[in-house]
Amino acid sequence: MEIRTSRFGVVTVDEDRLMTFPRGLLGFPDYTRFALIQTGHGNYFFWLQSVDEPSIAFVVTDPNTFFKEYDVPLRKETFEDLSFTDLKFAQILVICNKVGEWLTGNLLGPIVVNGENRVAEQVVLTEKKWTTRQPLLRLASDVQLAKSA
Repeated sequence: MEIRTSRFGVVTVDEDRLMTFPRGLLGFPDYTRFALIQTGHGNYFFWLQSVDEPSIAFVVTDPNTFFKEYDVPLRKETFEDLSFTDLKFAQILVICNKVGEWLTGNLLGPIVVNGENRVAEQVVLTEKKWTTRQPLLRLASDVQLAKSA
């Protein structure tokens, strides 16, 4: 499938890289179709690009790359909403932002993806062990990172 992006122009995305967010993302309830775009091989970061609005895209990553103990307890409602048959299909992503010289991740608002049917939902955790701006890595001073939508 070809989609238009404001950052990369028109890109071709495999169908297995498309996700549906029935409720949208927090703050973006009207956008329900997103593609996961990998910008390089071996890269830990991806773009979660709206299929319908070229200017809406977020940098995302797997939080377990940075925090092995990070865990997202799934409520029964989330398990049912995403139609899980087995939690082995669960994939967790977090939205990243550049804050000062740091790349941070929203570990209180992870995205839960059912890899089997590619239905996803952003959930809100109540555990205060993590923050919405959890430092992931310090950026080199000359690295340019576009801010996400």
